[in-house]
Amino acid sequence: MANIKTPETLQDAIVYFSDPERAFVYAVNLRWPDGVVNCPRCGGDKHSFTKAKTPKGDARFLWFCKGCKKQFTVKVGSIFEDSPIGLDKWMTAMWMLVNCKNGISSHELHRTLGITQKSAWFMLQRLRLVLKVGSLEQRKLGGPGNEVEVDETLVGGKAINMHKARRLRYEQLGGHHGKTIVQGILDRDLRQIRATVVPNIKRETLQNEVLKNVRYGSTVYTDNAVGYDKLHNRFVHEFVNHAEQYVRGRVSTNCLENFWSLFKRTLKGTYVAVEPFHLFRYPMNNRFAATRVRPKTTR
Repeated sequence: MANIKTPETLQDAIVYFSDPERAFVYAVNLRWPDGVVNCPRCGGDKHSFTKAKTPKGDARFLWFCKGCKKQFTVKVGSIFEDSPIGLDKWMTAMWMLVNCKNGISSHELHRTLGITQKSAWFMLQRLRLVLKVGSLEQRKLGGPGNEVEVDETLVGGKAINMHKARRLRYEQLGGHHGKTIVQGILDRDLRQIRATVVPNIKRETLQNEVLKNVRYGSTVYTDNAVGYDKLHNRFVHEFVNHAEQYVRGRVSTNCLENFWSLFKRTLKGTYVAVEPFHLFRYPMNNRFAATRVRPKTTR
């Protein structure tokens, strides 16, 4: 097979993955990067490979494990399992998901790939699952001398747009009018963001997330929220009072503020409405994990 460079545009991706064998090789390299194919059932590496044909005449690549005496494909034990959709569509969908700046909806994907909307939703949910932070590898952000920003935001509809009865109910219960609280952590050196849905803004909740994701000795920048007032015990902690100023030298949370703006425009423009219990499945687990942010130079 002629060597073809990795696709850089959507048209390149469609052409690249239209070849079943090339899509298969690409999936194998993703799943077994060291080149050693292991049986997903017994873990054995003793097997034979065969290239079969489906009833429709399509190519099908199979391994026969000599340990458990069963056949398996590259899909078994992966997010592609139990799906009749070909790898050409799976790989194109993955390319679109990680390259579309404002996200991609299931309706847009179904129109692009020529599949049903239900199938597109199924594919996106599985792709988001594997892109979730911690599903592959996770290490702490920051380190001695590194700068980290921490901030939280509220995601949800505006109270002024709610029905009067619903708005009154939220006012009686207190809180944030039914909005979802999201905490973000940005490493300026890695230019990487992580965000998590948190149940409240109590000191214990917010600082536990910082301890889990940031190395000791990092320089942490926050606003003057009470929930961050004990961070100086483990980190070099500086804060800015937004009632007076937004930037003090290097101390600011402007990069995270910019990201919250982009994220909320994505939700409003692409996904329109996301239920709180589904929020972690959307940009929460792929864009938040993979988006590279260029910090602003303070003057």
